[in-house]
Amino acid sequence: MDDQRNMRATTALLLRSERYSVLEAANGEEALATLASNGVDLMLTDLKMEPMDGLTLLKKALEVTPRLQVIMMTAFGSIESAVEAMRQGAFDYVTKPFKEGELRYRVERALERARLLAAVDMFAGEFNERYGLSALVGRSPAMQELQSRLIRVAQSDATVLVQGESGTGKELVARAVHAQSRRKDKPFVPVNCAAISETLLESELFGHAKGAFTGAVRARRGLVEEADGGTLFIDEVTETTPAFQSKLLRTLQEGEVRRVGESTPVKVDVRIVAATNRDIEVEVREKRFRQDLYYRLNVVSLRVPPLRERLEDVPALAEHFLKRANARSPEPKRLSKAAVEHLMNYSFPGNVRELENLVEQAAALAESEELLPEDFPVRLEARVDAAGPMGASLTPQSADTSTRMPTLAEAVDEAERRAIAQALERHGTDLGRVAEELAISSTTLWRKMKRLNLRPPGGDHRD
Repeated sequence: MDDQRNMRATTALLLRSERYSVLEAANGEEALATLASNGVDLMLTDLKMEPMDGLTLLKKALEVTPRLQVIMMTAFGSIESAVEAMRQGAFDYVTKPFKEGELRYRVERALERARLLAAVDMFAGEFNERYGLSALVGRSPAMQELQSRLIRVAQSDATVLVQGESGTGKELVARAVHAQSRRKDKPFVPVNCAAISETLLESELFGHAKGAFTGAVRARRGLVEEADGGTLFIDEVTETTPAFQSKLLRTLQEGEVRRVGESTPVKVDVRIVAATNRDIEVEVREKRFRQDLYYRLNVVSLRVPPLRERLEDVPALAEHFLKRANARSPEPKRLSKAAVEHLMNYSFPGNVRELENLVEQAAALAESEELLPEDFPVRLEARVDAAGPMGASLTPQSADTSTRMPTLAEAVDEAERRAIAQALERHGTDLGRVAEELAISSTTLWRKMKRLNLRPPGGDHRD
């Protein structure tokens, strides 16, 4: 779309020579009418036009066709405006005068993304199941970009670094990478570095010989060997010490492990997916994380967006969690429109995990079949930092803890705390035995111990 006839005709001719089907529009209104009545994958538009400029057209075009890919054409002096267009949803921009090869390349990239998104929409559940994306609920642009990048990288054997705040779903992303990889029929083995002491972590990851340390009554293979042929997910990797990082780097470089107390290395074929909720580049600059290991892990980076950056996904996520809660309840509940709107005004500092807890608690405690705003323990308060549309935000509801009854979640936490503490008393630092007795995985045990601030008797446990 361009209001300069010669430029528009020349560009259309070039694209038609590449066998693309091209529709022309002389102005913004004509372009919107064309979008409304035709299936269009890509729009090229000038930035400076009259009476409707390119940014206004971009906004209105995405309202008509949300999956539309847009390339802005602009003069060199308007690059800042083109960058702003990309922030508002444009796929790319090209400066005039442009070379034919450059335009072809950018058009090809945009159409490749359009085809991928169309495939996601067309095959819906089957596509998500095939690519292990069914748990990554959300159709926001941020989630579409994550899923698109994830699918591409999963088919290689490249090491992946997943970055995102706590509660965003980094392990789900790692599992999706594994599910789409050639290793999908082999083990996916998770380990949480933040939930276990450094000494125990080394033994868990690399294994140990009998008698290697106090309590090592038998030889044991480590999680790296357990993951042989598959994927090892190392969560919260920035919580480790430089000494441990050195051993992990050797495993990545040499493709082998040495069990604690043994000198003979064991060859392994493992894909590493690591994750952190910290700014790992800051950790490297502050000398808390090895730079060489960072480069080894960060071959491909996947950023999981916080929920506040994709609030349009809240309704789908809330329905997803409610459906799961209903499957465990004899009295299924449904979400009211007012409750959904209430939740969408909340910034969710705890991200998706917080939303899941809110929905499960509301489903368990609500008296009516329909969940209402008052069933969710959040309320509006004046926003201090960044005002929303009405200058307000939602914060967790406060209460006098000295007089109120414990919530269901608190009661469950207390029961779990007692059960785990008693098992720890019986088995000490042998967390494998503790997890076996409680019929949960080691990863789940570590997470619960961290959340409940529990430590093995005489052992260390990092927060």
